[in-house]
Amino acid sequence: MNGRFQHCARCVGLIFLLLPSFAAAQRPDYDFIISGAHIVDGTGAPWVAGDIAIAGDRIVAVGDLSKATARKRLDAKGLVVSPGFIDVQGQSEFNVLVDNRVASKITQGVTTEITGEGSSIAPINDRMKKENEEVAKKYGVTVDWSTLDAYFKHFERTKPAINLGTFVGAGGVRNYVMGTVNRPASPAELEQMRQLVAQAMQDGAMGISTALEYVPDTFASTDEIVELAKVARQYGGVYFTHQRSETDAIFSSLDEVFAIARRANISTTIWHLKTAYHENFGKMPEVLRRIDDARAQGIDVAASVYPYTRASNGLVSSFPPWVSEGGIEQMITRFKDPTQRERIKKEMDQPSTTWENEWLGSGGDGSGIMLVGLMNPELAKYEGMTLQEIGRQWNKDPKDVAMEIVTADHGHTGQVISIMDEGDVRTAVSNPIVTYGSDSEAQAEDGPLSKTKAHPRAFGTFPRVLGIYSREQHTMSLEEAVRKMTSLAASRVGLLDRGILRPGAFADIAVFDPKTIRDAATFSDPMHYSVGVRYVFVNGRPVVWDGAITDERPGRPLRGAGYQVKPR
Repeated sequence: MNGRFQHCARCVGLIFLLLPSFAAAQRPDYDFIISGAHIVDGTGAPWVAGDIAIAGDRIVAVGDLSKATARKRLDAKGLVVSPGFIDVQGQSEFNVLVDNRVASKITQGVTTEITGEGSSIAPINDRMKKENEEVAKKYGVTVDWSTLDAYFKHFERTKPAINLGTFVGAGGVRNYVMGTVNRPASPAELEQMRQLVAQAMQDGAMGISTALEYVPDTFASTDEIVELAKVARQYGGVYFTHQRSETDAIFSSLDEVFAIARRANISTTIWHLKTAYHENFGKMPEVLRRIDDARAQGIDVAASVYPYTRASNGLVSSFPPWVSEGGIEQMITRFKDPTQRERIKKEMDQPSTTWENEWLGSGGDGSGIMLVGLMNPELAKYEGMTLQEIGRQWNKDPKDVAMEIVTADHGHTGQVISIMDEGDVRTAVSNPIVTYGSDSEAQAEDGPLSKTKAHPRAFGTFPRVLGIYSREQHTMSLEEAVRKMTSLAASRVGLLDRGILRPGAFADIAVFDPKTIRDAATFSDPMHYSVGVRYVFVNGRPVVWDGAITDERPGRPLRGAGYQVKPR
C-alpha cells in the first residue's frame, strides 16, 4: 500500500468518525417551537411573552428560545398560547367511535373530554347492549365491550383526536343490576353495585357520577349514592353530579349534594349549575353563596356550567319519571292507553317539587321545546321545530305531539329547552369556583355526525366564554377564563400533568386569536365550527393547524387514580 492511499484511507476513517457528531449538530433541538406568543399558562397569572418547545408528547422548555432549533417553528405573534381546554362534561364517548376527529370540540381548542354522566359507556350487560343497538347499528359501531377496560381498548383502536376520561355512572350501575324499576336496592343488589363500581375504578374511571333528574338515577336514595361514592373514594375517585333539582327544589337538592360529599368524604362537583324556570330566576347568587358556605365548612364542592340560557336532553325528560320506568316499550304502551295518556298530560300541566317538569318550566305550551337529534329519517323535517309549531301543523295538542314523536323515534329524540335567565348564567360563568362543560357530544359540519341539529354548545362553549363573557362583557380577565377552562378543570377531575403550561407537562395546547375567538353556532343554525382557534396540539401533535383539522389522531384514554394495569 503506497503512502497516498494510506493517507486517503485515514481521511475516510476520520470522516466516518465525525459523522455522528455532525448529524447531532444538524438535528433540531425540538419537534415544535411556538414562538412570540402571549403565554397564558393556566394558573391565572398574567400573560408573559415567550416561546414554548415541544419534544415528543411533552412541553420541554418555556422562555426565550430564539436560538433553539425545531423541526417546525410556529410564529404565534399576536396570538395567545394556553393549555388545551378540558371539557368536564363532554359526552362524546360514543360519537368519538363514529367520527374520530371529534371536530366540533378540537375546533374550540378542547384537547380533553371527561364524560360518563349518570349512565356511563360501561359497565354494560347484554340487555343494555340490546337497548342501544339501534343507535350502534345506524352508525356502524360494533359494541364489543362490556367493561370500561374493554371500552378503552376499543377507543385506542379508533385513534381519536382527543384525550378522554370517564366516570362510572351510578345510574348505569343501577340499571345493570336492577333495570329501570322504582324501588330501593336490596342488600345483595347494593353489594353487586359496589363491586361494579370497584371494577370500573380499577379499569380507570375518574370517579362516580349521578344524573338524579333522570331515570333510573332518580330512583336512588341518598344512602345508596353515598355507599357507591365511598367505593369510588377508596380508589382516589371524585364525585360529579347532575343534582336532583335545578328548579323549585334546588336548595334541598344542594343540601343533598353537600351531605353526599361530607358522608363519603369525596371531592364533589355539580354539573351544569343552573337556577331554572322563571320562578327561580335571580337565585344564582344565593346558590353560589351556599356553595361557598359549604366550602367554608370544609366540604370540597364546586361546579361547572355551559354559557347558554337553553338546556338540552332527551324529549322523554318532559314526561313524569314514572312514564319511563321499565324502558321505552313500556313507555309506548302507556302512551297508547287513553287513561294513562290523559294522566301524563295532566301531570305535565301541574307544578311539581318531586320531578323536574321541563314541559311546564319551558313555557307549558311547547313553544320552548325545540327538537334535535331525531333518529328516524321520516322525522328529519321536524329538526329545529318547536312542539308548538308541529302541533299547529298537525292540528294537535303539543303534548300529544311529544308522545307521538317519542313513539315514532323510539325514544331517541333530543330537545333544546328554554329554561334559564341570562343574568344567572353570567353570574355562574364568571364565578371563580366554576369550570366549564359543554354537556354535548361532538358533532361536525360534515360526515355522519352532521345529519341532525344540535345545541350550539356542542360547537361553541369555550370560544363563547372567551369571546362574549371575557372579551366583550369583561366579567373576568382572559387569564381567569383560561384558568377555569384548564387547571381548575384538571384539579376537579384529578388530572395530573395537564391543564398548565410548564416543562414536563403533556403538550396539550391551544393557540388562538384573542381578538377574534368566538362561537359561530346559534340555536337556529347550530352546525358551525367556532372561529379564532388557530392551532391545537394533543400530546404534542397538531390536530388543528392554521385553523384546519389535520390527519393527526394522537388522543389517549385518561385513567383515574385507581387504575390497575391489566395484562395484555
